Amino acid sequence: MARKSGASLSEYEVARQEKIAKNQALLQQLQLDAHQAGLGPKAAKKTSSSTAGQKRKREVKKEVKEDFGPRRTSSRLKGIVADSEVARVKEEKEAEAFVEQQRAKRMRVSDDIDLVNAVTNGRTWNRAGNWLTAVGPANPGERTFDEQDIKDTTDKELRELRERMSGLELWEGAEPSRIKITPERIYSLGFHPSRDKALVFAGDKLGSLGLFDASQTSPEKVKQEADDADEDGDVDEDSEPAITTFKIHTRTISAFQFAPSDHNALYSASYDSSIRKLDLAQGKAIEVYAPEDRSADEPISGVEISHLDPHTLHFATLNGAFGIKDMRMPAHEVSTLFQLSEKKIGGFSLHPAHPHLVATASLDRTLRLFDLRKISGKGENRMPLCLGEHTSKLSVSHAAFNAAGQVATASYDDTIKIHDFSSIASSASPSSASKLGADFMNPATIIPHNNQTGRWVTILRAQWQMNPQDGIQRFAIGNMNRFVDLYTSKGEQLAQLGGEGITAVPAVARFHDSMDWVAAGTASGKLLMQSPDIIAKSILPSKLRYDGNATTPWTRAFKQRR
Repeated sequence: MARKSGASLSEYEVARQEKIAKNQALLQQLQLDAHQAGLGPKAAKKTSSSTAGQKRKREVKKEVKEDFGPRRTSSRLKGIVADSEVARVKEEKEAEAFVEQQRAKRMRVSDDIDLVNAVTNGRTWNRAGNWLTAVGPANPGERTFDEQDIKDTTDKELRELRERMSGLELWEGAEPSRIKITPERIYSLGFHPSRDKALVFAGDKLGSLGLFDASQTSPEKVKQEADDADEDGDVDEDSEPAITTFKIHTRTISAFQFAPSDHNALYSASYDSSIRKLDLAQGKAIEVYAPEDRSADEPISGVEISHLDPHTLHFATLNGAFGIKDMRMPAHEVSTLFQLSEKKIGGFSLHPAHPHLVATASLDRTLRLFDLRKISGKGENRMPLCLGEHTSKLSVSHAAFNAAGQVATASYDDTIKIHDFSSIASSASPSSASKLGADFMNPATIIPHNNQTGRWVTILRAQWQMNPQDGIQRFAIGNMNRFVDLYTSKGEQLAQLGGEGITAVPAVARFHDSMDWVAAGTASGKLLMQSPDIIAKSILPSKLRYDGNATTPWTRAFKQRR
């Protein structure tokens, strides 16, 4: 063992050096034995330059990302110390910018909206002229009402009605999955009152209003007519139906109604706290009601105009308020505002013949009936007379009057209830109005029905046909098994409408006021249209009914089609 010059090692150091030398010799011997036995590590093979050159790198496509607002940046690269005052100010500014961006998206637009600038979809609209001229758990597919139920019907009139309603057919121009009437989930839907052509309107989650004309000629019909005339009958099989969409609100269109006295006026209610009048003749969406404070959050859940007073607008809010608005007053002024419920009013309805009677459905599980003729209290405590209420096990989604004075409700206790208030509708004066007993408010008919829509499906609502031609009161409601159910006021099921191509729950279902046309919308904005064979095949009557002296856009459109 070598010793360091000029110094002698201690016995401990000598022993330590000897032990280190023995360990190194032992390690070398072990490595030599492993290499001879083939257990040692193998040297990595060098990749030849020719082979490496043959492998080409896959080109990476650069994606152009849209700018969705201010992005987060690195504070470290900017030299900002973490947890410092500068970093805190930076975070606050970024948070404020994001909140302001979201607030601007949801801000209500108070100015009149010109439909020329509001079009978000539509290829056939003539922007320079009148656009109307072209105008339990769910078990998908499992029926609960079929042909056997119709055959087992002993009542002759009921059987004939069931056969007629079950005979409604899907529009043959395209499958429902191709009729995308709105960009987002449908919340409200209805027909134009016209009996000459089926015009369907739908409002969606983000404030868009879609229009679909079921009388348009389908691509298959165009090809058939061309073949009959020995012309070129080529047609794009993937061509989409003609649909026009307008952006008239900034948030959900919860409900809309055509004015009883003017079928060119559509009044829409929205969660952006406003009500607009869509003037189809002028092509403008005019704000008729909104809070004076633009930042006020008063989502409107329903709107209705009385048949007896065309100047009075009634509406309800998600805050539990019920308002009466004289449309001859400024937009931000309300004639009367009542706080009818502590929780949201999901829907309300006026009696068609006696509009002083109002039925409301609320999240507090109650159906209430009010008489607007008898008001008591002062200031904020002013309230109409509550004639009575009925409490369900769970929240009541909607209440709807029919022409006979019956109210249909749908609630989360999986029932449809029909209440009969026909005997109290003709009270002569407010002084004769009195509260009703609990027995009178109890439903006359209860129909078991799955109403568990969950988060992604619009709430199911029972909607009456207001003027049925045969006088039999009936309503439509969506079915979680991807059908549309039709019932009479006695709770008798008439039909379960379905068909091929229905890929989602048609939750928002409506009858035409007088024709046997049924439309329903889905959460993906798709439309299901069912009607008798003549309309389902997109064939218009040979003679369209119109007033020859009228000059409305609707009659001009009919004349051109004629």
